[in-house]
Amino acid sequence: MTEPITGIPFRASALSAKYERLGPLPVSALLDSVRSLYNVGAFFRTLDAAGATHLYLAGITAAPPHAKLAKTALGSEQTVNWTRVHDVVKAIGELQAQQVTVAAIETTSSAVDLFDWRPQFPVCVIFGHEVDGLSQAVLEACDVRVRIPMLGRKSSLNVATAGGIVIYELLRQYRELHQAGRR
Repeated sequence: MTEPITGIPFRASALSAKYERLGPLPVSALLDSVRSLYNVGAFFRTLDAAGATHLYLAGITAAPPHAKLAKTALGSEQTVNWTRVHDVVKAIGELQAQQVTVAAIETTSSAVDLFDWRPQFPVCVIFGHEVDGLSQAVLEACDVRVRIPMLGRKSSLNVATAGGIVIYELLRQYRELHQAGRR
């Protein structure tokens, strides 16, 4: 039996056919006071990998150039468009004025389950501080609150892990809409 060939870029494989005409994923993310440089770098990398459009950096969230951020981002900080945001609530209003659905990713009792959420694209997902989450003002400004189901005892995920889950679920849903011609 022969070993399968590994290391082939995804776009060079037959598996990429479902994504060929998809174009950029109309998803952006806003990080509000995410303190870990490694988490910020991981968001750059995830957004690049999913073909998402933009990363907004607010509060104490670090921005390029930064060596620790670059260590995790592996060059994606050069390929993903990003903007420094000084007023998160104002930025949310500006996105909404552009017909962008703004979703707070937060574990609140009023949040919809990620896998039940059917967003209108384009979407901006907002993630907050690793311990404190998002402020009440930010939560109230968003169009929707979305939570990742957590079945364990801690009910906690690393923010970059949560970002990967949400962004790839949005990619799955967008691909489904695109294939159905309902884009």
